Amino acid sequence: MKKQRIRLVSAHEHAADPEGATLTLANDADPLAHALEIAGAARVELQFPTFTDGRAFSQAWLVRRRLGFKGDLRATGEVLADQLLQMERTGFSSAVLQEGVDRDEAERQLERFACFYQADVLRAAPWSAATVSDD
Repeated sequence: MKKQRIRLVSAHEHAADPEGATLTLANDADPLAHALEIAGAARVELQFPTFTDGRAFSQAWLVRRRLGFKGDLRATGEVLADQLLQMERTGFSSAVLQEGVDRDEAERQLERFACFYQADVLRAAPWSAATVSDD
């Protein structure tokens, strides 16, 4: 099975995306306190107000692992190319790239490491050849 990659979205594409059942959580909100709202959402947006504030990584993990959210989990705000791989590993399915971020560079960042020894939201540890199979 080919690995699902985080979807990179431009600011323009994000603005044009129909919101539908979208829930936006501030980066200091407790996702567990919003479990019912999350369960009814098609998309949950978590915010990175600055690149040094990584609370949305923890929120993403909780939304995916503890709450079992299957919809689009989107990173918004100050999204940097070198954080995309960690965003993917903690459960984000899409990320809004800021104006001026090179999409090709962002995609290269996602290919930097073939595997990890640590578990993430998609794979259990320890790593084995079977966990990176493209079958």
